Amino acid sequence: MATEGTESNCNSSTEGLQDQSSPRQSLPPHSDHEEEKTYVKFLLSNTEAGSIIGKGGSTITEFQSRSGARVQLSRNFEFFPGTSDRVIMVSGLVDNILKAVELILGKLLDEFYAEDGDDVRSKVRLVVPNSSCGGIIGKGGATIKSFIEDSRAGIKISPQDNNFPGLHDRLVIVTGTLGEQMRAIELILYKLVEDRHYIQSIIAPFPYAAVYVGMNYGPPNGIGGRFTNNRYQNKEDRDNSVTIGVADEHIGLVLGRNGRNIMEISQVSGARIKISDRGDFVSGTSDRKVTMTGSQRAIRTAESMIFRKVASVSER
Repeated sequence: MATEGTESNCNSSTEGLQDQSSPRQSLPPHSDHEEEKTYVKFLLSNTEAGSIIGKGGSTITEFQSRSGARVQLSRNFEFFPGTSDRVIMVSGLVDNILKAVELILGKLLDEFYAEDGDDVRSKVRLVVPNSSCGGIIGKGGATIKSFIEDSRAGIKISPQDNNFPGLHDRLVIVTGTLGEQMRAIELILYKLVEDRHYIQSIIAPFPYAAVYVGMNYGPPNGIGGRFTNNRYQNKEDRDNSVTIGVADEHIGLVLGRNGRNIMEISQVSGARIKISDRGDFVSGTSDRKVTMTGSQRAIRTAESMIFRKVASVSER
């Protein structure tokens, strides 16, 4: 909830205090879409996710019952690319979603920040499709500035150039007290509901399940679920080798019937692709090794195609 992340400096935040007696005192103008089902996603650490699930799922069940919204989490080894954090998705009617988010954030504040007092300022990192971020920013940054002024929360959007291959989401970081965060999330969600593409993109909480992103092969907190075998690199840039992990149950999607999919991926990308034998997993997981060899461009293309093949399961 409060993990530091790379943030864009172009969207400045406004610090301030307001009456916090009710986190959601003022409502935004009436929206024609408020009776439509939508969703919001944000990140939680594994510990925070466990707190929200509760013993035997008791807490998440209670929150769903009290709010009327559906609450789903990625599995404990399914992390948002570039982080070690899980994805939580809350879906339903706008008002029900906001009730559930308030319950979730309130519990996290009580459990992890109780000693810091009532006005503790923390971070919530919303996961928003890149195509929808423009609406939040607005022309010349007008919309995000108005949201900052209204909510008194800090709102920043992660740079687009930080994305991993196949990742089309950015992080919208909301900083403030619970009341400030809820007002900002409310304003952002009403703006997103107006975006038809955003509503149509509602899929499982973890569409990134294709590529394993939990192994720390990269620098700390730069986990990408892939590692380069330097032994194959040369000056001609034709024999780089990158290995990713794909869940064993999804390998069939990569292979295709009679190997058609993997042949197509290899032909289109120009990369040579090898899948490890059954039982030969990435250490500590049940993920098969998929090794791509070729130029960096070929590897990136193959990786993106593999990602889309497996992501289609979540979309269905």
